[in-house]
Amino acid sequence: MAPRPTATPSPEVPAITTDHSASAAFGRVDEEGKVFVRAGEGEREVGSYPDATPEEALQYFARKYDELFASASLLRQRLDVPDVSAKEIGDGLKSLREHAEEPNVVGDLPALATLITELEEGLAAKRQAESAQRAEAKKVATAEREAIVAEAETIAAQPIEKVQWKQSTARMRALLDEWKGHQRGKVRLDKDVESALWQRFSKARNGFDKARRSHFAHLEVSRGETKAVKEDLVAQAERLSTSTDWNSTAGAFRRLMDEWRRAGRAGRNDDDRLWERFRTAQDTFFNAKDAEAAAEDEAHRGNLEAKEAILAEAQALLPIKDLDKTKAALRDIQDRWEAAGKVPRGDIARMEKGMQKVEQAVRDLEDKKWSTTNPELSARASSMVTQLESKVSELREDVDKAEAKGDTSRAAKLREQLEAQETWLEQARKGLDEFGG
Repeated sequence: MAPRPTATPSPEVPAITTDHSASAAFGRVDEEGKVFVRAGEGEREVGSYPDATPEEALQYFARKYDELFASASLLRQRLDVPDVSAKEIGDGLKSLREHAEEPNVVGDLPALATLITELEEGLAAKRQAESAQRAEAKKVATAEREAIVAEAETIAAQPIEKVQWKQSTARMRALLDEWKGHQRGKVRLDKDVESALWQRFSKARNGFDKARRSHFAHLEVSRGETKAVKEDLVAQAERLSTSTDWNSTAGAFRRLMDEWRRAGRAGRNDDDRLWERFRTAQDTFFNAKDAEAAAEDEAHRGNLEAKEAILAEAQALLPIKDLDKTKAALRDIQDRWEAAGKVPRGDIARMEKGMQKVEQAVRDLEDKKWSTTNPELSARASSMVTQLESKVSELREDVDKAEAKGDTSRAAKLREQLEAQETWLEQARKGLDEFGG
């Protein structure tokens, strides 16, 4: 069985199978078997290895140093790994310091101390870097939370009449899920910052929920009132559905339809049910009306043939050659036209338009004849001619007198006036001829 060193904390000492000569060079064993390690300018006793040779004793304590140095080296390697946190390095360094505080080992203690110092400096830099990263991550996370809160406040601030409740409610729920997701994330905001943002977010959500409940409560009341209005409209429509007073009832249905549109919505289920009843009543009336009209059109189809012949006879009067004869013929045609009765609805406009064209031609010619034989207009035209003839006669005498006196300038001016008056006189005479003067 291997000897047990007096200074080792381990209950058992593993067999020495590796050469640790490089570390062993930093120690010595005295005649009593005590092991020493160089420390600064002197040396320090680290223990003993009973019943072992000096070489075995040095190898044992050198191995303990190498294990300690290896742990420090491994920790140094982990320091450069981004995924290894400063906390992990710090915990490892704390344990390393405890074991490296005047350790009972043989080896290059200054090298171990240098490595530990390097670890301490690296740990400080890593902590600073992580602190900067956390600060930046907090900044980003705060901005993201702020965006969530701002959107919630925007949704809550919408005018009631413009809110799209389904979309806005879904979005508000999604924002809450996003908030919870941030809370479950790795980045933690400062307590006061998170508290202030949560209060704003909660206030926006509560305000929106309150407005939504108020809106739908009011809507429920409004829908109840609308339902009552539409039920009354349906009752009126159903009473009118069997009416045979076609024209007035058709107008009544149009008024009911206008009132239905103005009534608003009564809730989807009620609206669909009431509309089905209203439409059924409406269709019942208008289908009966159309059937009656179709039967009436069929009954009037014989009248159409007669009126087609009468219209052809009226159109043959154009163009008008003798107004009096045409008027007499048209009166007879009009009497027979009225006596012929109604025509199918689809032909009414065409037939009426054809007859109106003939009647208008007669009226136009009558108006033209009246304007040319109007005594009052004829008298005015005759008076104008007389006045112009008198003026022309006077100007001619004035021209002759001016020429006789040799006043050529005055004569020229008078002649210009004379020419103008003669032109007007010619036009007046033509107008008089049109009135038969």
